[in-house]
Amino acid sequence: MFALKTAPARTLRLKAVAIAKPVTRWSIGHAIPRVALRAAARRGDLQGRLSVEASGGAELSGLFDEIRAHGAIATTRVGHVSTRHSACREVLSSDAFKTVRFVPDHPLLNRLIAWSSSGLIHPIEPPSLLASEPPDHTRYRKLVTRVFTARAVEQLRERTQAITDELLDGLDPANPVELIEHYCGLLPVTVISQILGVPPEERDKVLALGGAAAPSLDLGLPWRTFRTVEATLAEFDSWLTLHLEKLRENPGDNLLSKLIAAREDGVGLTERELKATAGLVLAAGFETTVNLLGNGIALLTRHPGELAKLRANPDLWSNAVDEILRYDPPVLLTGRLSARDTEIGGARIERGAIVTTVLAGANRDPEIFDDPATFDVERANARDHVSFGAGRHYCLGASLARMEGEIGLRSIFERFPGLRLLDGARRRETRILRGFETLPAALS
Repeated sequence: MFALKTAPARTLRLKAVAIAKPVTRWSIGHAIPRVALRAAARRGDLQGRLSVEASGGAELSGLFDEIRAHGAIATTRVGHVSTRHSACREVLSSDAFKTVRFVPDHPLLNRLIAWSSSGLIHPIEPPSLLASEPPDHTRYRKLVTRVFTARAVEQLRERTQAITDELLDGLDPANPVELIEHYCGLLPVTVISQILGVPPEERDKVLALGGAAAPSLDLGLPWRTFRTVEATLAEFDSWLTLHLEKLRENPGDNLLSKLIAAREDGVGLTERELKATAGLVLAAGFETTVNLLGNGIALLTRHPGELAKLRANPDLWSNAVDEILRYDPPVLLTGRLSARDTEIGGARIERGAIVTTVLAGANRDPEIFDDPATFDVERANARDHVSFGAGRHYCLGASLARMEGEIGLRSIFERFPGLRLLDGARRRETRILRGFETLPAALS
């Protein structure tokens, strides 16, 4: 009798925990930061304003200048923030800062984070390269870098061009097209499928997973989006478990097969590390390249003089991609946690403080870039942008993104020289990622 009475109670407790854990994860990771930043913005806090104005798709260059006027590091009620190129590079490169989600001086918060963990592989949680630190990061990145070489990316160039041509063949120049859905999103996910060795019959599934998982890189997600992301990550994990087994049995000529086989002193990546790498390729490789292509198309159609320069001198396309990355980068900002008391540009940073490096702001620093508000495909130092980060966490896919951007942008403007944007272009309502939700266009 006692056992019968306690069984329903135990079931209720399990159900309550199953509900409480995702609510806790969402509250700590998204709801509380979003509310706090909105409240700070209402008080005029620079960092709060940055978050709120970014989520509305606003032009931010004036705010970048305001932050920069406070020196290398602007200290606000929210934390520390910088739009100075030198300070951002130093924070991103210094071993005094780490990319960790736990807060050293808040044991209760840390216990809640640990208790509520889903156990899912997440693109911005360890063992992801975005979040791991030495010595694990050193070993891990060394193995991944051995596979994701510039030569390996260059070998994908011919296939990327073929994919691009196939996608452009499928666009009807007589009808308007929504470019994010029918071009900018399809190109990177098809290339990612090549990298991960995804068979053709499963590419639609990977496309759907990539689109749904991409918001995992952002902050302040609504509850429904957060739950969709978590469900997608769980589905991707299940699919990836079977996919890795197939590749071990029948390795192909793809980078994931080579990563499975990679060894350093006889030791390879663990199952979780392999999954984390594949997940990072899917989420980060998808979203950032979609934004690069969409932002690039928008910039070039709005600056016909710069597009004319590219048509007159196609050798400029590589530099143009870097100027697009500088002028309107796919990622607005990234944060670092101070691992010890330190100093940046004369500003004191205490252990446990978070410093937000505004990549897009650093790219507009007049100390580095002459006339930074001007979009110039011939800019001599366009490549000095920090859109791929810096230091040990410098984007592993930088070469791939540049290659896809160059081929994707050059090809669409060569195929459809009369391309023009239509009314209805809309920015994503995101705080970290910068790109278009919709980009309708007429091709002729």
